[in-house]
Amino acid sequence: MFKYALKRVLTFIPMLIAISLIAFIISINAPGDPVERLSKAAGNEGSAEQQSGASKKIKQELRKKLGLDLPIFYLSITDLASSDTLHRIQDKYHKANLEELTHKSGNWKGVSDYYSSLLKLQKSHLKINAKKIVSNDSTLDLNTVNEAANQFGFEIGSLLETSVEELVADKFKKMNNLVADNTYLSLLKAPLLDVQTKRSDLFANTKKWKTYIPAVNFYGAKNQYHLWLFGNGKERQGLIRGDFGISYIDSQPIQDKIWQKVGISFSLSLIAIFLSYLISIPIGIYSAYKKDSAADKGMSLILFILYSMPSFFVGTLLLLQFANPDNLSWFPVSGIQDPTLFDPDWSFWEKSKHRMPFLILPIITYTYGSFAFLSRIMRVGMIDVVSQDYIRTARAKGLGESKVILKHALRNSLLPVITVFAAIFPMAIGGSIIIEVIFSIPGMGVEVYNAILNYDYPMIITVFTLSGFLTMIGYLVADLLYAVVDPRISYK
Repeated sequence: MFKYALKRVLTFIPMLIAISLIAFIISINAPGDPVERLSKAAGNEGSAEQQSGASKKIKQELRKKLGLDLPIFYLSITDLASSDTLHRIQDKYHKANLEELTHKSGNWKGVSDYYSSLLKLQKSHLKINAKKIVSNDSTLDLNTVNEAANQFGFEIGSLLETSVEELVADKFKKMNNLVADNTYLSLLKAPLLDVQTKRSDLFANTKKWKTYIPAVNFYGAKNQYHLWLFGNGKERQGLIRGDFGISYIDSQPIQDKIWQKVGISFSLSLIAIFLSYLISIPIGIYSAYKKDSAADKGMSLILFILYSMPSFFVGTLLLLQFANPDNLSWFPVSGIQDPTLFDPDWSFWEKSKHRMPFLILPIITYTYGSFAFLSRIMRVGMIDVVSQDYIRTARAKGLGESKVILKHALRNSLLPVITVFAAIFPMAIGGSIIIEVIFSIPGMGVEVYNAILNYDYPMIITVFTLSGFLTMIGYLVADLLYAVVDPRISYK
């Protein structure tokens, strides 16, 4: 069995690589810019100019820390016309525009020259000081100057993001009119003419044939996926070492946020699964033994009624009935402990005793829905086993009915139930979002819920990755338990 388990663990490696690759693809294609989200979370104080400078610096530092200035993967398959350094462009809209221009012209050098001239024009535009212009010419109005300068800046921004010829021609026309109608924009005339010239040269020297020739670019270990998986050995430790990135909500490392919450969700899941099996297996055995009797039909009816009731309804009903001063205030309303009384230095039993009243209603809500499902699986498995020849032989030998059922039939009928047990591991990560939100339990369910509301993709991807890994662990444990309960199953 050890050899089999070792082989299964080794097969985890390619599966984990596949899971990590899927998670990485989701992360880089998720809507929004992670740098924008994290810079907003960091926040800025001070004047508008100070904020602008600080924001730009924060974004540059975050982009470098996250490795977004690196190529995406170990290699890229493009065409001969495309650049292998396009990943250095920080703005994704600029990058998309450059890719489109390269595809249309096949002339990366011309595209690069055109983009550089646009950046120079933008830099010249930023030198315009409306207040200084108005102070030198009293006939000018500050609002008018600002409006003209802002309109020119808007057109530059549009040119950086679009490659549609009709739109580009319209932008150039508006910009030339602004320069012609406003003498204080004359310093932009030369760089604007240079942009138009570079644009003309770009399409005058097209090399479309290059777009039909494939090219492979190799980047080595200096890429985003390698950094995300293995880290750089300094600040980022990589997914393999437990670093899942930075939360968009509060800019905190995700591994620092989840481990305690995983423990809460895992504990609740473990207790719920244990109670479900403890109650469902005897019910299933009894229903199989009393097949089609009034007791079997009555228990099936009750269990299926419970199974049909959604957990959010049962949880809310329990709160209204047993945690409500207007009815029965037997249990606390929310949380897992009283912060005014709880002492972290208590022993395990003291902590458990304190938390028990907080957990009774959530555990009931976790557990009740499993009764019908597990008991019916157990019932079907037991009915199938008791009809086997070796059970009839055991009865023919004169063995008592309880011994026949509990010793000979039970172990073999547990196989379908063990399969369900594999779900406990991924449940520890995902938690039960609805139940934890209703009872305000600070577990992974609430964390996932907040991550979805706030588009915290690193947290969502972390849950996705860990759930995939723990699902593999769960199926391995289930396979090993098959051999424990059924001697006929052996692994070599």
